[in-house]
Amino acid sequence: MIMGVALGLLAALAASTPLLARGLGRSTGFVLAAGFLLAAGLLVSAAPAVLDGRPLEASVAWIPSLGVDAALRLDGLSLVFALVALVVGALVMAYCARYLSDEKARGPVLPLLAVFAAAMVGLVLADDLVLLYLFWELTTLCSFALLSTAGAKAVAPGRRALVITIAGGLALLVAVVLLALAGGTTRISVLLADPDAVLSSPCAWPVAACVLFAAMTKSAQLPVQFWLPGAMVAMTPVSAYLHAATMVKAGIYLLVRASTLYAEQTPWQVALVAVGMATALVGAVVALREHDLKAILAHSTVSQLGLLVAAIGVGTPTALGAALLHTTAHAMFKATLFMLVGIIDEETGSRDIRDLSGLRRAMPWTAAATALAALSMAGVPPTLGFVSKEYLYQGFVTAPGPAWVAPLAAGCAVAASALTFAYSMRIVWGAFGGPDHPELYEPAKSFLAPAATAAAAGLLLGPAVSLFDPLVDAATTAVLPGAAPPRIYFWHGLSTEVVLSAVTVALGSVLFWKRDAVDAVLVRLRLPDAGAVFDAGHARLLALGGRVGAETRSGSLAGHLARPLAVVAVLGVVGAGVLGGSLPERTATAVPGELVVLALLVVVLAAAAVTSSAVVLVALVGLVGLVVAVRIVLVGAADVALTLLLVEVLTAVVVVLALRGRPLRLPRPGGRGALPAAALAVGTGTAAGLATWALTGRRELSPTGAFLLEESEALTGGTNVVNTVLVDFRGLDTLLESVVVGVVALGLGVLAAPARGGRGASAGAAGDPPDVVLRLAARALAPVMVVLSVFLLWRGHDQPGGGFIGGLVAGAAVVVVHLAGARSARARSAARLTDPVLLAGVGALVALGTGLLPLLWGGALMEPFAVPGLYAVGVSSALVFDVGVYALVVSLVAACVRSLGTVPVTAAVDAVTDRSAARGGAGA
Repeated sequence: MIMGVALGLLAALAASTPLLARGLGRSTGFVLAAGFLLAAGLLVSAAPAVLDGRPLEASVAWIPSLGVDAALRLDGLSLVFALVALVVGALVMAYCARYLSDEKARGPVLPLLAVFAAAMVGLVLADDLVLLYLFWELTTLCSFALLSTAGAKAVAPGRRALVITIAGGLALLVAVVLLALAGGTTRISVLLADPDAVLSSPCAWPVAACVLFAAMTKSAQLPVQFWLPGAMVAMTPVSAYLHAATMVKAGIYLLVRASTLYAEQTPWQVALVAVGMATALVGAVVALREHDLKAILAHSTVSQLGLLVAAIGVGTPTALGAALLHTTAHAMFKATLFMLVGIIDEETGSRDIRDLSGLRRAMPWTAAATALAALSMAGVPPTLGFVSKEYLYQGFVTAPGPAWVAPLAAGCAVAASALTFAYSMRIVWGAFGGPDHPELYEPAKSFLAPAATAAAAGLLLGPAVSLFDPLVDAATTAVLPGAAPPRIYFWHGLSTEVVLSAVTVALGSVLFWKRDAVDAVLVRLRLPDAGAVFDAGHARLLALGGRVGAETRSGSLAGHLARPLAVVAVLGVVGAGVLGGSLPERTATAVPGELVVLALLVVVLAAAAVTSSAVVLVALVGLVGLVVAVRIVLVGAADVALTLLLVEVLTAVVVVLALRGRPLRLPRPGGRGALPAAALAVGTGTAAGLATWALTGRRELSPTGAFLLEESEALTGGTNVVNTVLVDFRGLDTLLESVVVGVVALGLGVLAAPARGGRGASAGAAGDPPDVVLRLAARALAPVMVVLSVFLLWRGHDQPGGGFIGGLVAGAAVVVVHLAGARSARARSAARLTDPVLLAGVGALVALGTGLLPLLWGGALMEPFAVPGLYAVGVSSALVFDVGVYALVVSLVAACVRSLGTVPVTAAVDAVTDRSAARGGAGA
């Protein structure tokens, strides 16, 4: 309950932020900060049970057919990461309240940051693989959207970040599927409770590889680390939150959680330690040679994440406990430094340490806060960063494996930390040492307060680090049940890690003291530009796609059809060879009148193949549809036949409108092109015909078909099996297809609005004579067609009909009224009611609402339900859902007709006839 309330609170904050910002402006940040702290307080209220080893669990049925629940679980590990996201988020939101202007606060940044926080908290609380994956991808989309707020300069970095992290998301999706297959469930706590069941599966190591790749992309490990420094183009609050507590920490969380399965597996340990240490060293080297304060911090994040990944790879309770403690310390000092760099940038207009100096006297409080945070990052006592680094050293020194592993790991960690010390001192000296800047002044206290609070906490929590001991203990034992994590305290005497810290400070001091010589060496150092390699590969991939798709961009119809038709012909040949004589005997019997229909179909198709008139071809294609509909009626599928007829009628109207102003005589292939075209046509038709003959009519009714025929009425209350399949058994498919229809209608409606002079424009084009006959017909037929459409909608669950068919009939009424060019007040009112944008919105809301409503009482998505008070008169959830489908179909028809033009149909046909006659006369 507490977890659901906390997530609900965050979701409500995100939803209400635009409204709050409209009234409060940038002060909305303070409201969000308070909300984040309230959510953190709710989770902390459950801490006694969690610290006592009694995790909180909550679950709601989500997709019962797949055994997927919307399950949440709060244990020690999820509590650590949730509190990091919420507490740091509160500081960042309070910082936004003074960093952003009122205008920017009313933009997308604050709502996106709130969604970002909710996604991160949801990710660490998720106890179902599918739910975790959804939150994982939501953090990716939020980070990309936040980067996009930086404008044109964010195009390339945003593309890099999105492509890389989406690739990691796909890897995680594969891991989710494989884990579900290996363990027989998507419940994370159940899978982790029995590691042997996963490790004994053939899927174990593919899962490990996918999880490792997903975490590497999210947490910016070599060789894909370059996207994270590129993300510094975002505004400072975004960088602070992304680098400190959300996006990049998701990968760390995933690796720690997966350690329950793989912590003692040598390949896992080797991969994580190797990748982590390499990333830590490369990131620290690049950070040391940067001069932009934000770039230094960005590469520093890469380096610190590398140390965390390496510690997770060691896999011992000591190393995992150290990783969790350092995750907290890193979130504190990195968020502080980003916020302070933002202040310096705002006050001085520069982030280049070669241009900054002497700020310590003009901005003493800013200097003090920056120094405290930098000391914590450098691991200098008595800061929290010092204690977390000591425990990292302890984890590396005690790493299992061959005797050389521990010294090598500790040596790499010391080297990376010495570089960290050097660039930390460079930040402080570069910004605050040197000559004075008397024209500058200290920022407002409310602007400095969030960063100063975090800096002071980093100092005070060092000596008081034992406060973290119960939480780190609970988090470590949640990952490694039965483990004995180290006790967390500030000073434990002279030890190996203390000596390593002294070596770190000494080496770092030398690097800082000899910074000019170090700079000279680093300038000559040529590291591979992974970003440039990515951009070049991306460009080549796009070029390859351009070459592959070049034919489809040509104006030639042959270019569009040749390849897919050739594939059909080849598949026909291959299928004939594979199937051979293995086909069972045909069980289907001929339907009376079938041969007559087939002969008529051959005649119509032959006429369509030889005609040179586009208008005649449209008529013949429509006639093909009519003949096929007759064949469908003969076999008893009235719903399908009616749908086909309506689609053919509407298609003919749309095509006639599309032909206006275009050549009406079809081009004929020359002597050289005619023979290949004929051969391809014959081959394709033969393949399709043989496939139809081979794959139909050779078996009795399937068990699924028999079940639907026998049980659909009892299960759904409907006697029309076609409709019950669409809106009950496969309702989710229909819902998604309806959303696609709505999106297309919405796009056409929006694009066509300027061209038609506003919504609800009359049909008649300026200067066209009124068509009296068509208008009288529209006045008489349209109401009847609308009534018929409602009748078909109403009876669809029991008789041929339904939302799709009813929508097509109503769409035909819209077409008739529109083409008649009526300009009466009644016609204008009807035009407004059939506005595609309005109908698409209403239809989508009704369809989605009907599908999602059962989730409120613990049902499944698209689960049928009775409408209270109306079920007795035949109104069920299936009918309500069909109403949404009905509106979406009408919106698509209206959008197509309005977007293609407004000439009355008689004028269009007359124009076609006139142009054909003129061309014929000229030819004579």
